[in-house]
Amino acid sequence: MPFAAAVAVGVMAVGALTPPAASAASRPDAVQQGLNALVRTDGMPAALASVKARDGLTRTYTAGVADLATGSKVPRDGQVRIGSNTKTFTAVVVLQLVGEGKIGLDAPVDTYLPGLVRGKGIDGRRITVRQLLQHTSGLPDYSKAELEPRYYDPRDLLDIALRYKADFTPGTKWAYSNTNYVVAGLIIQKVTGHALAQEMEQRIIKRAGLRHTYFPAPGDTTIREPHPKGYYQESAGAPKVDVTEWDPSWGWAAGQMISTNSDLNQFFAALLAGRLLPEAQLDQMRTTVPAEAFGSGVRYGLGLMSRPLSCGGVYWGHGGSMTGYETRGGVTDDGRAADVAVTMQPNQAAKERIEKVVDTALCR
Repeated sequence: MPFAAAVAVGVMAVGALTPPAASAASRPDAVQQGLNALVRTDGMPAALASVKARDGLTRTYTAGVADLATGSKVPRDGQVRIGSNTKTFTAVVVLQLVGEGKIGLDAPVDTYLPGLVRGKGIDGRRITVRQLLQHTSGLPDYSKAELEPRYYDPRDLLDIALRYKADFTPGTKWAYSNTNYVVAGLIIQKVTGHALAQEMEQRIIKRAGLRHTYFPAPGDTTIREPHPKGYYQESAGAPKVDVTEWDPSWGWAAGQMISTNSDLNQFFAALLAGRLLPEAQLDQMRTTVPAEAFGSGVRYGLGLMSRPLSCGGVYWGHGGSMTGYETRGGVTDDGRAADVAVTMQPNQAAKERIEKVVDTALCR
C-alpha cells in the first residue's frame, strides 16, 4: 500500500512472561535471536512478537527501542498499525452476511452497488463478491497512484482506482488490489446500513474478545495504547523519519486497523476454530488459489492466506504493510499461533527474515 514518499505499502498475551532463555548467562531462544537480527542486521528500530507455542503458553518478545530519539523500551505486545490484516476482518464480515443470506458470494457487485463500479474494461455487473475477496476481479489498485497524507473517503479511493483500466477480465487471473476491499467495505455498509467500523466492532472485535484492536475513527491520527513509534526510510542509509501519527483512511477496509500481535493471534485462532463463521463460509474462505507473488507455495482464499511451514503443513493468516509498520503471522490448524511486527517497512530480504521468525516460532 504505497503513500507518495511516506508509505509503501482465546489467546491472551502474558505481557510480563520472560522468554524461556532470557537470563544473562543463557543464549536467547530462536525467536528472540530472530528479532535481535532484524534490529541489528536489517536496521529495524524495533521488533515485537507474540507466540502461542505447543505447550499452550503465550510468550511475548521485544528487541530494539520504541523511540529512536529517546531510546525508550519497546512496550510488550504494543499496538501497531496492522495494514492488510484488515482485509481478513472485512472478509469475515462479508462472509457472516453471506451466512445470514444478506449477500450472495457469487452475486455481481451491481446487486449491491448498482452502477457504481464502472470504468475502462470495468463493469460491476461482471464482477462477483467472491472475486473481490479473492483478488480475481481485475480491479486496478488505487494505491498505484501517489496518495497525499490526508483524509480519504472510501468513494475517493474508488474514484482514483477507476481512472485506470482493468488489469484483466474478471475471474481469469489473480492480482492483489486494495480496491477490491474498498468495494467490499462499501457493500457491507450498503447492506447493513451501518459504518464498516461499527460492523467490525460488533461482529468481530467484541465477539472474539479483542481488547486492543480498533478501527480508527475519521481524523484519528494517533495510536491509543502503548506502542513503539513507526518509521520511514526513503533509502538505505537515509534518516529514519517518525511517521507514527498520520491519517490512515487511505487504507480503509483494506488496511486501516490497529491491533497487537496477541490480539491478531487471538483473532485468527477464533476464526480458524469456527467461532466467527459458520462451517460452510469458513470452508469457502479456506478455498484458495495460487498467490506466488507472496512467496513459494503461498495460496490466497477469501481474505486469508495459507503459507507452507518448514516442518510440514501450513499456517493461515494474512500479514500487513502500512506506513511505519509491517506484520506477519498466523495460526495452525492445531492451535499454534505466532505474529511478528517491525516498526519500519522492510525490504524484500528483511520480509523473508520476518517470515522465517514466524516459521521458527510455529515449528519449534
